[in-house]
Amino acid sequence: MDPIFVPLLALTGSAAGFAAARLSRAASPPAVVSECGCALVTGLCWAVFGLCAGDWWPPWWLPVPLLLTALAVPLVAADLRYRRLPNPLTLTAYPVLGVAVGAAALGGGPGLAGRALATAVLFAAAHGVVCLAAPGALGAGDVKLSGSLGGVLGAVGWTAPALAAVLAAVVTLALVGYARLRGLRGWRDGVPHGPGMLGATVLVSSAPGVMPLH
Repeated sequence: MDPIFVPLLALTGSAAGFAAARLSRAASPPAVVSECGCALVTGLCWAVFGLCAGDWWPPWWLPVPLLLTALAVPLVAADLRYRRLPNPLTLTAYPVLGVAVGAAALGGGPGLAGRALATAVLFAAAHGVVCLAAPGALGAGDVKLSGSLGGVLGAVGWTAPALAAVLAAVVTLALVGYARLRGLRGWRDGVPHGPGMLGATVLVSSAPGVMPLH
C-alpha cells in the first residue's frame, strides 16, 4: 500500500474502534470501555497492517485483519474489565467478518470460503460442547464469538485453528498467573478467555508467511 494512505487508514481505524467501543454500551447491562483508548489502539493496528499489506500477505486480505481488530480491541477491553463479551459485538462479528472473508475469497479462490465455513461450524460446535461439559471453562460469550473467529482462522488455512488454540492457551495461562500474582477478586471464578481467543486470531491472521491463501 502507498504510504500516503497509511495516515488515512489510521484515522479510519480510529473511527472504527471508537464506534465499536460505543456499540458495547448497547449490551445489557452496558459494557462501558474507553472509546478513546480503543480508537487509539485500533488506529495504530490499522496503520501497521496498511504498511504490511503486500509484503506480509496479498492486499485483498487486508479487510479481514482490519475489521477483526476493530471488533477485537473493545471485546478484549470488555472481557478484561467485566469478564463478559457483549452481544452487540459478538453477534455483529458474524456479518462483518463474513463479508470480509467472502470478499477475500474473490482473490483467494473458493477454497478459502469453503475452509472458512467448515471451520466456523466446527469451531463453534467444539466450544459449545466444552461449555456444556464444563460450564466454568467457557462462557456463553466465548461460544458466540468462536464461530466468527473460526471462520477467519479457516480462511487462513487448515492448521491455523490449532495454532490459534495453542496461542490462546498461552495467553490464558499468562492471565492466570497475573491474576494470582495480583490477587484480582473479579477473576476468582476464572480468568477471561476472550483475550486469548481474540489475540491469537489477530496474530495468526496477520502474521507474515503463515497463510497459504490459495
